[in-house]
Amino acid sequence: MFGTRISIFVVCVLLFTSCDNESKKLPADLVNNPKSASGTMENGIAAIEFAKTEYDFGRLVQGEKVSYIYKFTNTGKSDLILSKVSASCGCTASKYTKEPIKPGKEGKVEVTFDSNGQKGMVNKTVTVISNTQPQATTLRLKAQVITPAN
Repeated sequence: MFGTRISIFVVCVLLFTSCDNESKKLPADLVNNPKSASGTMENGIAAIEFAKTEYDFGRLVQGEKVSYIYKFTNTGKSDLILSKVSASCGCTASKYTKEPIKPGKEGKVEVTFDSNGQKGMVNKTVTVISNTQPQATTLRLKAQVITPAN
């Protein structure tokens, strides 16, 4: 009897907490499935082209925070949407263009690297997920972190 009540409670919680998905959906005209069953492109799709995908901060003193802006252009035929930008570690934060980018227009991904607790040669990545093929683009940053002289 008690197990049945718990099961009913769990089902109710799942039903009521999953009802707010409508507000998170993108408009249908912005989401294109670029390939048909035949594997050919039927509609123009968004394409992302970065001016640079790697940046070297050079030598940093441990504890410095530095930023770089990766600029990109939508070279495709549909609006470009960045759905997620994630860094490989907690020492790297990012901000990015959130609104759809029209064909031919530019956007940016700003990356801030905190060298606190880092030492030596550092290589980090930032993954950009968008409505392009392929969906993921990897940005790289590196630095030589030296400890401060006492």
